[in-house]
Amino acid sequence: MHTPVRDTFLVFGAPLIEEPEIREVVDVLRSGWVSTGPRVGKFEEMFRDYTGARHARSLSSCTAALHLSMIVSGVRAGDEVITSPMTFAATANVITHVGAVPVFADVDRRTMNIDPAEIRKKITPRTKAIIPVHFAGRPCAMDEIMAIARERRLVVIEDAAHAIETVYRGKKVGHIGDLTCFSFYVTKNIITGEGGMVTTDNEDWAARIEMYGLHGMSKGAWRRYTDDGFKHYQVVYPGYKYNMTDMQAALGIHQLPRIERYLRRREEIWRRYDEAFKGLPLTTPAPPDPDTVHARHLYTPLIDIDRIGRSRDEIQAALHRENIGTGIHFMSVHLHDYYRRTYGHARGDFPNAEYISDRTISLPLSAKLADGDVGDVIAAVRKVLS
Repeated sequence: MHTPVRDTFLVFGAPLIEEPEIREVVDVLRSGWVSTGPRVGKFEEMFRDYTGARHARSLSSCTAALHLSMIVSGVRAGDEVITSPMTFAATANVITHVGAVPVFADVDRRTMNIDPAEIRKKITPRTKAIIPVHFAGRPCAMDEIMAIARERRLVVIEDAAHAIETVYRGKKVGHIGDLTCFSFYVTKNIITGEGGMVTTDNEDWAARIEMYGLHGMSKGAWRRYTDDGFKHYQVVYPGYKYNMTDMQAALGIHQLPRIERYLRRREEIWRRYDEAFKGLPLTTPAPPDPDTVHARHLYTPLIDIDRIGRSRDEIQAALHRENIGTGIHFMSVHLHDYYRRTYGHARGDFPNAEYISDRTISLPLSAKLADGDVGDVIAAVRKVLS
């Protein structure tokens, strides 16, 4: 009879939520102001100061942040936008939402990030923007990417959904590209349940993101029900319902000050995994490059499927039987049905992304994990891969 390593299931990506944010959410409910309000403004100020950007605008998700960044920066129907195939589908989906064409450039197999040399190969007269994705929290080669963009007059919209703490050669992510989009989804390094943020130094873009994210109403329209008296508004753009709520921001304003403590805990877990998995049929993630801070969002070893004679999916199922939750980050976007049918992609188009896509598995990596939980993950991986 099979006896799993754990008696209870270890959920992948469970966040650490502490008492101060719980109390803050209760205070929001008691205040009666549960939608966009003063706590959202406070969270934006805190995040702006954390990244060093001139402006930070909160939204309902990182997807919303990417979408509005495309719109305000002038990406239009018929344009091409270069991005990584090794990402969540939202990165490519928002390109199609504005009628543009996603153009994938293969990744570096070691870093799993988009390869600047591959970006150069994909540029055409229709190219409007580049969306580098800081995979798992490791910064992309931003000096090279920004040089390409400036040379070709392209917009750079960073997908930093994994990269809140990330630093590249002394520069904080959020203060490098033209716009940077962050995620506070429930599995991220800090969370608001759902939620996202855009940072930029462009005042006009920041103002339009705020406006477009709330139905295209004139600036400050959310304040129209305060005790200052009702204020009329004008709809100046057919906008979207993308606003963050005070209930979400109530989590963020307490989580953000703890972000470095949470990072240190994930670094400890990362080191335990690296040490424990030596000699196993897998490749552990490459160490961070010099002069960078890796946000340690995902721990993504590559399973040696040729050596063990089993697929990654079989390994994932075996870990599930040991009561260990895992993730897959990611199945390369060009292999998904929509992108195959619409753009004619097939296996062989992006060999490095496909190599990773077939072998990668994400192990639990959360500040919430106790030492015993980490020990269970290690024991299960050793058991399954032996």
